[in-house]
Amino acid sequence: MTSTADLTLTDAETRLLPTAEDVAFYAEHGWYLSRRLFDDAELDALTQASDQYYAGHRDRQLPVRPPYLASWQPSDGPIHRHNDYVHYESDEIGRILRKPLLGAVAAALAGTEEIRVFQATMIYKPPNPAEPSNLVPWHIDRHYWQTCTSERMLTAFVPFHDCGEEMGTITMIDGSHRWKETSTDDSTRHFARRDRAELEEILERTAHFNGDTIRKVPVTIPRGHVSFHSCATYHGSGPNRSDRPRRAVSVHLQDGDNRYRPHLRPDGSPLVYNHDVLVRRTEATAGRPAEPDYADPDFCPVVWRSR
Repeated sequence: MTSTADLTLTDAETRLLPTAEDVAFYAEHGWYLSRRLFDDAELDALTQASDQYYAGHRDRQLPVRPPYLASWQPSDGPIHRHNDYVHYESDEIGRILRKPLLGAVAAALAGTEEIRVFQATMIYKPPNPAEPSNLVPWHIDRHYWQTCTSERMLTAFVPFHDCGEEMGTITMIDGSHRWKETSTDDSTRHFARRDRAELEEILERTAHFNGDTIRKVPVTIPRGHVSFHSCATYHGSGPNRSDRPRRAVSVHLQDGDNRYRPHLRPDGSPLVYNHDVLVRRTEATAGRPAEPDYADPDFCPVVWRSR
């Protein structure tokens, strides 16, 4: 894992950080397209490591299988692949994704001094527009992170190549991070286990409630650039209509203040995030039991800390 001694930027990298105008854009729109943060060598290495991962290579295994783990394997067939914890299971993927520059950009956008990995999911969208799983319906990441105290978490979407609308790039609902939520159902259910029409209706109803219109912005991402979005921004993606797979990693990031909190579903049952059975536990204190530690360096390593 990266030590604090590694969390530095070169002068050239410092010039790639968001400007004050960029930070203001993120605050207003809920998303931001970075300058070039990864070079060709890093992306080539990431592609090679992902090929090895899909072929079965693991530097380490998860100690237990979490209840809602996304873990595509060849027997699942040519569907939209999702694989969680790639930063933990592959040393090379983890090394590249822990690049301090990525964390420094996220810290500037979120207005925090420390950024840790929360989760990293590798994604492979096959060039098959008829495949139902290729269409990712509208959702916000915050719905699935109700066991987190932070409202400043964000996601970095890192394609391995140029990624445009034809490939089914990530698409933002501009300004939706400022909306008040209206739904009273169990929003913690993952979009893959919900009806797409229902999620479309929720989006339309929420926009109407907030007196706003739905502005869909497909983000065209040149190779090496990264799309960031707030945990409260509605987003999704369309089918891949190109002749090659869309390959990327979604790096979910947490600010240094984020901690675990218990959360109950509408039926009264406790919500369990995958981390809760993997990470170390905090020490029990008077009046507070031991809880999952979302600062566990094995699963949630620091990628940026201001000096």
